[in-house]
Amino acid sequence: MNKDDYYYLGKILKTHGNKGQVIVQLEVDEAENYIDLESVYLDLHGERIPFFIAGLELKHNRKALISFQDFDTIEDAESLAGLEMYLPITGLPPLNDNQFYYHEIIGYRVTDQTHGDIGIIEDVLDLPHQALFQIRFGEKEILIPVVDEIILKVDKRQKLLLIKAPDGLIEIYL
Repeated sequence: MNKDDYYYLGKILKTHGNKGQVIVQLEVDEAENYIDLESVYLDLHGERIPFFIAGLELKHNRKALISFQDFDTIEDAESLAGLEMYLPITGLPPLNDNQFYYHEIIGYRVTDQTHGDIGIIEDVLDLPHQALFQIRFGEKEILIPVVDEIILKVDKRQKLLLIKAPDGLIEIYL
């Protein structure tokens, strides 16, 4: 598997206690879907290495307490602090027609109901308070909030996203 075959799950923030446990921040919408994880892939020196989970307890604000197999001391856990966690894309559950994962819409053409073709999605900026579509329109960049009220249709076969941007938003960029 190469790096594009994984999605970002979260980050190991710090150790917890003296028995090798760590506190992680899960960067997912529904943390409870991950309670039965058997393993995660940690990014070690640019490589995705599997680590097996001995225990996982969800906390508030998408945080979790994780015990990894064979990590029994605080010294073991300290070596994991700051590492990013990933899971294979193949393990993602299927979505309804108008739903999408951020990684799968990169390269989609975006059409606004008023302005027509406004470009190609280059990235989705997953910011703390609002995710944004980063769209390339010629030499310009257009940022559109990722909210259900703006997204009218997702056509996965034609790789097309139909939106209705708020009045004046696209004009700011053009």
